Amino acid sequence: MDATDFPDDLMQTQAAWNTTYDALAAPRPRDTTALRRRLLLLSVRLWWHPYWETVPSAPAARSELRHLARAHGAVRRAA
Repeated sequence: MDATDFPDDLMQTQAAWNTTYDALAAPRPRDTTALRRRLLLLSVRLWWHPYWETVPSAPAARSELRHLARAHGAVRRAA
């Protein structure tokens, strides 16, 4: 599966989820309630995105999305 197969809004939502998760996992996070609520909201958006109805293997595609979003985030941080 290629990164271009995923809609931009889905990639952005996964990237936001990763950022929120990392903020919550950091030592002594601030405003954990807001972070948890945001993580829940983003999780719902990811899970129910219409794109998943169009792929033959949604579990594999979800895993690939997570992998690509992590890799893309690492490249942006390194730049």
